[in-house]
Amino acid sequence: MTATAIHSAPTPSSPIDEIPELVAHLRKTFDSGKTRPLLWRQEQLKGLIAFTRENGDRLVEALQADLGKPEVEARTADLGQVPQEAKHALRKLKSWTRRQSAGRVPLLGKSFVIPEPLGVVLIIAPWNYPVGLLLSPLVGAIAAGNTVVLKPSEVTAHTSAVLAELLPKYVDNDAIALVEGGVAETTALLDERFDHIFYTGNGTVGRIVMQAAAKNLTPVTLELGGKSPCIVDRTADLAVTARRIAWGKFLNAGQTCVAPDYILADEAIEAELIGELQKAVRSFYGDDPSGTNDYTRVVNSRHHERLTKLLDGQTIAFGGRSNAERCYLEPTVLRDVDPTSAVMQEEIFGPILPVIKVKSTDEAIEWVNRGEKPLALYLFSNDEQTERRVLEQTSSGGVCINGTILQIGGTAMGFGGVGESGMGSYHGRFTFDTFSHRKAVLKRGFKFDLKMMYPPYTGWFSRLVKRMF
Repeated sequence: MTATAIHSAPTPSSPIDEIPELVAHLRKTFDSGKTRPLLWRQEQLKGLIAFTRENGDRLVEALQADLGKPEVEARTADLGQVPQEAKHALRKLKSWTRRQSAGRVPLLGKSFVIPEPLGVVLIIAPWNYPVGLLLSPLVGAIAAGNTVVLKPSEVTAHTSAVLAELLPKYVDNDAIALVEGGVAETTALLDERFDHIFYTGNGTVGRIVMQAAAKNLTPVTLELGGKSPCIVDRTADLAVTARRIAWGKFLNAGQTCVAPDYILADEAIEAELIGELQKAVRSFYGDDPSGTNDYTRVVNSRHHERLTKLLDGQTIAFGGRSNAERCYLEPTVLRDVDPTSAVMQEEIFGPILPVIKVKSTDEAIEWVNRGEKPLALYLFSNDEQTERRVLEQTSSGGVCINGTILQIGGTAMGFGGVGESGMGSYHGRFTFDTFSHRKAVLKRGFKFDLKMMYPPYTGWFSRLVKRMF
């Protein structure tokens, strides 16, 4: 199977009437204490590693059927997230779960914090990276000792089917369950009471998730998106800049939540930057990207139609060719874009890159701050003062300087949005903390008991308190 082959599949579904019983069973498992021992958590994490290792070919085939993903991108940007996170959690699990001293409280005793699991959690994943964005959060949920309902996207039906078929062979089915389906199944899940809901997707559905969670005061993590800007000033190395932007933008055909959404280019280098972008795209995908196996396709006809409509009335610097039958849209760069046009009003989530001319970094900063806070912000500059100003004067989920996408890799930094781009974070220790409650404990002894603390309060004690507080 080549990266150009996309095949439709029936929308997957699970019996809706069985969802309440399923959630109740997971709660019973959690209440039994089965998921608390470190050994159980370690076994599940090892199972996830084995799952991706032993079924990599099946998963890649499914991703190619759903999205036409190149095998390298499927393995590195999607499947690879899972063993990386699981191996890190295995190494750190004992330290993460250890009781942490909070010091002594004068005259009262010693205090400490115990991480404890939240209970039954729900993870709802999107279609753009349907393996990694489902199972990476699962790593932290397992490490924290929870039971979990997994809801993969129905849009990537082949991948959902493989996950439903194979994952149960590697994890404890009394504690980890997978529900397939679309809106009806997701709605039925949201009608249940969970102890945490982790959702990755768009803001519209994010609001629906929050409304459902509010009924039970369930905490949520929302990993959303937005229009992530890319600022390029006149000090940047334009050839390197163009390659890095083109890679980050056209990876997965732009269907990445942290893909550069648009460029704010200094007017002095705008034309040269567009020329370098065209060179970079040609070097990546050749003169006709439709003939390469290294370029992903748009996920379905609905999204392809949405994206091609965004091109109406635009000035195309290069690209723009499409094939609706094959869900193909070649890497496309726009120039002289009207800020009020649809392509600048919504997250693009596809291989279209508008370039906006600005007169200065100040204007670029003002442009960014007029919009909602993005999930990512990119800056290409060789000037430290510019770097400092952009970091201090803008707000975003994360920042990458002189690069794209790579800020979300690894386990050392939390990944998440702010404002419209989401709430909460995960990756590494941050995922464990997301699915844990840090229980505060104060422990006293019996030997030292201050009688003055108890009524009736004496005059001198009242005067002492008044002086102190």
